Amino acid sequence: MSSLVEKLARDPVRPQMINDCVDLIDGQVKQKGFVIKSAYATIKAIKKRFVPEVVDSMLDEWLEKIQPHYDKWSVAKTSTFTDYVVARGDDVAEDLLAVTDGRAERSSHTTAKKMYGRMRDGAKKNVIEAIPALAQMIERHLKALGDKPAATGA
Repeated sequence: MSSLVEKLARDPVRPQMINDCVDLIDGQVKQKGFVIKSAYATIKAIKKRFVPEVVDSMLDEWLEKIQPHYDKWSVAKTSTFTDYVVARGDDVAEDLLAVTDGRAERSSHTTAKKMYGRMRDGAKKNVIEAIPALAQMIERHLKALGDKPAATGA
């Protein structure tokens, strides 16, 4: 069986995944308060393509972190993948944040690095809130590829 990286992080799906991730991030930020909106606007003002470039650079690692959850879910399929990861939101969020933490630590963008450091404490809550939409996006792209990620008897 192909991995999520092989299915979703290769052309022609990769650009669609990147755009969908950016749209997801934009949507999540719109629901947040002034501080997060301001920080996000500042980062986008510094470099217009910063967010798509970051998503592109981290997509493979994020999918690798989601893979074990997908593998465990696919054995039983007693629920949708979305329901499965939502129920494990704390663990999934930590796995995804491990990627962004490492990238932020190694970043040469001092402003972005500083802002990430200030917001990291609330990041887990924000990631947990985004997990349903992220999982639905993964399911949608897999379905478009002909995979059947939805549960057979939920």
